[in-house]
Amino acid sequence: MSSKEKLPVLQGTLDLIVLRTLQTMGPQHAYAIATRLGQISGELLQLNQGTLYPALVRLEQQGRIKGTWGKTQTNREAKFYAITKAGEKALAEETRRWRQISGVVEKLLAEGA
Repeated sequence: MSSKEKLPVLQGTLDLIVLRTLQTMGPQHAYAIATRLGQISGELLQLNQGTLYPALVRLEQQGRIKGTWGKTQTNREAKFYAITKAGEKALAEETRRWRQISGVVEKLLAEGA
């Protein structure tokens, strides 16, 4: 894989990274979330609307985020999403699980299982 090749979003990680982005940055609209994730990943992770919007709808339906309409910096109407208390709790649990799983995978790779 070349250093410029885009990385796929691993199943089960999109909600985690969206919740963490909202926790860190505060309320954001979808384009700002996608832009920030691209920046943080060095442009290796690029989310398209077909990936991000269903996740935002799902997280909102689960009560993990709440969307409200507002104006962007360019004066366009957009839905801004904010993490809820339930989202904070889910983020903490999913972060714990992710670290546990990735730690196990790292051990297996290091041992040459």
